[in-house]
Amino acid sequence: MNSEKEKGSVPRQRLSCITCFDALWFCYSPVHQMQQYYRLGVLDNCSAKWKDLFDCLNLKTKRASEVEEILEAREKAKQHIWSFRTPDEAASHWKELFGHLDEKDD
Repeated sequence: MNSEKEKGSVPRQRLSCITCFDALWFCYSPVHQMQQYYRLGVLDNCSAKWKDLFDCLNLKTKRASEVEEILEAREKAKQHIWSFRTPDEAASHWKELFGHLDEKDD
C-alpha cells in the first residue's frame, strides 16, 4: 500500500489552521468577551489568537520537513506543566507544606 506505512515510520500529522481560525472566531463572540470582562475586568483584544493564526498560515508556506523541525523545536522548548521530584524531595516538600497538620496541640 503506502510506502511510508510499510517502513514503519510515524505518519505525519497534517497542519491545520482551522482550530486557530475557530479560536479567533470564538474570541470575538459576546460569550467570550463577557467572560473576560467578568473575570479580568477588560475585554480581550484577541491579539494572541491573531498571532496564532498568522503563525499557522506562515508555517503553511514552508516545506513539510521544515514545519516538522520547527514544531519539534517548539515542543522541546515548552516547559512541562508538572515539576518532577524524587520520593525524598516529594516527602520533604509535603512536610514543608502540610507538616503543621501532624503537630498535636497539647
